[in-house]
Amino acid sequence: MIYYGIDIGGTKCAVTAANVADGEIAILQKEAFPTPKNDPNGVMERLYLLLSPMLKKYGKGSVGISCGGPLDEERGIVLGPPNLPGWDHVEIVEFFEKRTGSKAKLLNDANASALAEWHFGAGVGCKNMVFMTFGTGLGAGLILNGKLYSGTNGNAGEVGHLRMLSSGPVHYGKKGAWESFCSGSGIADLGKELVRKKPDCALGKRVKSIDDITAKLIAELAHEGDKDCLGVYRKSGRILGKGIAYLMDILNPEVIVIGGVYMRSHDLLDPTMYEVIKKEALPHTASVCKVLPARLSENIGDYAAISAAMEAE
Repeated sequence: MIYYGIDIGGTKCAVTAANVADGEIAILQKEAFPTPKNDPNGVMERLYLLLSPMLKKYGKGSVGISCGGPLDEERGIVLGPPNLPGWDHVEIVEFFEKRTGSKAKLLNDANASALAEWHFGAGVGCKNMVFMTFGTGLGAGLILNGKLYSGTNGNAGEVGHLRMLSSGPVHYGKKGAWESFCSGSGIADLGKELVRKKPDCALGKRVKSIDDITAKLIAELAHEGDKDCLGVYRKSGRILGKGIAYLMDILNPEVIVIGGVYMRSHDLLDPTMYEVIKKEALPHTASVCKVLPARLSENIGDYAAISAAMEAE
């Protein structure tokens, strides 16, 4: 069957056409552009201009929209995501259903990515799965008893908001939130803290400005054996393990799939993550749960939007 996916992010937007058959997905066409600021109506019009010729070329199909929250998934409304200034109460599902005459479905990007990994990636064949983004921020999508669990209004899985420590970088408006330690931006913030305390450390010498510090650069230095940068990833791994232990004991999943930074640097995170899981999680929940890097890699945004379209039927 033909499906259409719209992926809306803070830096880029994309429209994808795909054919899904026998559990396999084939991307037929993709078009993308940088996301302009404070212009939701202009962005939607441009997305439709890219989508319209695809509909003519490949035929009618459901439309999935993957976007960062907060959202009202039930009513199909974007409710002001922090990375999309100006997107306040945008009735995006109504817009695309009227323009295309097809069913449309809006999903939080973590929920859509969870479906993608469940349908096509590391979670294929399982009944209970947690997907964690570990990208710019930290969010989770939940597959429970063989279906997506979104909560009352689509905001289940906002795990990045959980306070893990009483101190730490400020994310979600609070010190020590899980996202402060387990996200690309959080790890970068830990690196900035390191440089403020030790300006002559290897990380401090590698950058011209403290704002040039990224999780990727810290990982590079850690892989070169720098003790300070290894320490940043050990700290992130400990907090990751603590949060995962909570998820294991509360939800009892078969698989926890983690994307983003974990997908690329899990060798740096795993030692302390598993150490804490062994200490904190109940043995009979930890023993039945695997922690795996996401399999869909850089294509996950496309697959996520297509997976949202599959939910529109």
